[in-house]
Parts: sequence; C-alpha cells; structure tokens
Amino acid sequence: MNRTGALNPSPRTLDVETVVHFDQLVTAGADSMNGWRAQSLDLRGHSRELKALDAQGAIFLGCTFDDGVEESLRRRGALLFPTLHGIPFNPYRGSLYTAAELYPDISSTEYESTLDAQVYQWSILPGQRGNLDATLAAALHDHAIGDALDELLDHGALAGTKIVGVMGGHAAQRGTREFADAARLGRLLARSGFAVATGGGPGAMEAANMGAYLSGLPDAGSAAALEALAAVPGFRPSVTAWARQAAAVVESHPEGTPTLGIPTWFYGHEPPNLFATHIAKYFANATREAILLELCKGGIVFLPGAAGTVQEIFQDACENYYGAPETITPMVLVGREHWERTFPAWPMLQSLAAGKPMADRIFLVDSVEEALAVVSG
Repeated sequence: MNRTGALNPSPRTLDVETVVHFDQLVTAGADSMNGWRAQSLDLRGHSRELKALDAQGAIFLGCTFDDGVEESLRRRGALLFPTLHGIPFNPYRGSLYTAAELYPDISSTEYESTLDAQVYQWSILPGQRGNLDATLAAALHDHAIGDALDELLDHGALAGTKIVGVMGGHAAQRGTREFADAARLGRLLARSGFAVATGGGPGAMEAANMGAYLSGLPDAGSAAALEALAAVPGFRPSVTAWARQAAAVVESHPEGTPTLGIPTWFYGHEPPNLFATHIAKYFANATREAILLELCKGGIVFLPGAAGTVQEIFQDACENYYGAPETITPMVLVGREHWERTFPAWPMLQSLAAGKPMADRIFLVDSVEEALAVVSG
C-alpha cells in the first residue's frame, strides 16, 4: 500500500515542493508545466512566469495567486483545487503536524480552544458526512498527510531508519508499571537505532513515544520525567491538565529523538500525545491503521491492550498470512497472561500461522527486553 493513498503522483508527475523549486525550474528554461503539481504554495509575485508557461496538465492544490492568474491558468488547461472555506484546517498542508501546532499555547490555553479540539468538533458537526465540501476537505487533507509522511520517511528525519511499531491500549495510566514498561520499550528501541511509531494517542502509545523521545537522557533523567508525568495520571477528567504536564516535560527537553505518532480524529476522545515529534493525524481511521502497519518494516510489538489492540494484531496477522515471505515482519506479543488468558489472541494467532511462512515470525514474550531481542535479531 502506498502511504499517500489516492491521487498518487505518477512517474509523469513532478512535485513542485517550494516556491524556490518553482523558480529553479523556470530559471532552468522550462516552457511547460505539464505534469507539475504544486501544493500550498504562495505564488503571488510570479504572475509573469505563470502566464508565460504552458499550463496544460498542471495541478495546483490550495495555492495563492495574484488577481486574475487563477482564471488564466484554468482557461489554459490547468486544474486548480480551490481554497475551501469554513474549515479549521488546511487540506493542502505540506507537512506533518507537531504537538505545538495541535496544542498551541497549551500552558495558558484550554484544550477545547486548541486546533486539535476544533478540528474534531468540526468533524462531528451534524450533516458533515453528507456535506460534499467536508468530504472533499477531509480526503484532500489525508492525502496531503500521506504525502508529507512519504517525505519524512524518504528524505526527512526518519529516512533510512528502520521503524518498529508499538501498539497498546490507551488505558495505561502514567505512574503505573504498564506505562513504565512501554516507556522502557521505546527507550530501548531508540537506543538500538530503531525509530518508534505508535498510534499517537495516550496510554501505552504516549509512553512508547516518550521513552524514545527522551532516549538520549541518562536513566535518572528518564525516571525523573516519568515521575513528573505521573502527577497527572491520565487525560480524564482534564485533557488540558494532561497535556500541560507533558508540555512541561517536552519544554525541559526540547531536543528529543525523532519519533512518530499516527493518530486519528475518528477517535476524538483520545487526544494525541505530545512526545511524537512528527504527527500524521488522519480523519480516516482505516487508512491510518493500514499505513501504520505498512510502514513498520522492523516489526510490531503488541503491549497489553483491549479491542483496538486485538484488532491491530489480526489486521497485521492478515497481512502476514497472505503476504509474500519476504514481506513478513515480526509480530511480538508482550505478556503471556494477557494474550493467553485475558484476551487469548495468542492461541488464535498460532492457529493462523501453522504451516505458513509467518509461523517463525510470531513471538510471545514476557518482557520488553525480550521483545527488543526479537526485533533486533
């Protein structure tokens, strides 16, 4: 599966990524924009060049132009996706989110006023599912996020780094053994050279992102951060207090290790955690889950969880069950009691894997140290 979803660039498509890139193409002597795709660029002041170039086959998504240029481009064969009004986000954005963007000024602002909360409230307005502009905006946004994720993994901070996914429930409270174990797993993975990706939410996901983000600290520093977070154990009853406590830890350690979170507004009751330095937040949960599983080439560690984690186990198992042998990645379930008795996913997973190439790529362990040994092996 391609991470960008629909509207993928073809081999004949050229992404014009910045205004500087546009200027370089013009300076190099381009006379046609056929196949060019520009997204969220401010092209004001470039009217002369835009009118001189052959516009047939060019695509502009949410770009800004001088007066009269849009009509000229359309008349000459370009396709322009317009600015959509009345939505609280940019559907043509050119980058992933950061915690600072989703939680602006959280130290003095209530969560309900943040971008993250406003977008969720917009997404559940009555009639949104039947609203063409809303449907188009969400689809274009998710495509743009996929495009930005491609850029991060191919050329950005995580380029060339093998990604290990950490899945687990949102219910793990700060200050508990479960939270500390997930944080230790993230720390161990990052210190072993892996990039950590999670579903980007609270609980075990926050802990794993945090452990990776603070992996450069000595053990005492990591322990102190865990203790500080425990002052606000969970996001209920107050997302604001939960987020502020995390923001204070991040502010004390601003240069953390890059880590990835892939949350969704579909689960609006689960706020994104602040320890993912790169946040690919989607509207479509099915797209988000498929992408998260697809990019974890180093395997996935499943910590104790409930329905959501069970779903992820068998979604990953389905990919491995039908996949070519060279595409099968390790699946590591942590917690024998949990996965054999509380939610007995392990016996079913063993039955599925029997006689299949995936049989020697599934593991049940009791500690995060054992999980690290599996994915490092």
